[in-house]
Formats: sequence, C-alpha cells, structure tokens
Amino acid sequence: MMSIAQATVVITHEAGLHARPSVKFIKLAKTFPGRIELATDPAGPWLDAKSIVKVMAARAPKGTQLYLRADGKQAREAVEALAALVERDFDEGNQAHAKTA
Repeated sequence: MMSIAQATVVITHEAGLHARPSVKFIKLAKTFPGRIELATDPAGPWLDAKSIVKVMAARAPKGTQLYLRADGKQAREAVEALAALVERDFDEGNQAHAKTA
C-alpha cells in the first residue's frame, strides 16, 4: 500500500528558492522513490520537485509558503526531509528564523 504525505513550510532564505537552494532541494528529492511535488498555493499548480526546471519555475521568494506532497514508499520521510532542508535555509542561511507553518 502506498502512502501519501504532505507538509507546509515557509521559505526563510533571503533569496528564496533561487538556483543554489533549488539544486539542493531537487538533489534531496531525487534520493526518495515515488512522486514528490511542490506548490506555492494549496490548489496548485503542483510541480515535479525532482525537476530543476520546474522548481526554478516556482519563483518562490522569501516568505512564500511552500506546499509539499509525496506518494510512495517513503513519502513521509521525503516531505519531512525536504521541509527540514527549507527550515534550515537550505543549509546556507540563518537557521534561527526557520519555522514550519
């Protein structure tokens, strides 16, 4: 049986989801099986979180609420790991400002 998981996190990185954070995000997403998607609105559009082109197309600046969802064998682990990466400012910025919404 496949599981579905969701998470919501606020981007606190000064430059938002730009090139370097996007690469870190998709590299982590690709370590998990199954489909992983992100959106900047709960209604979508939902984008493939394993595609650099799609993630960069989200154009998510600082303060954007990022919606994550995954399905498959490690869905919960995937969204938790990706949300944690965003909360940590993609391991680049000031971690004190990170919050999960």
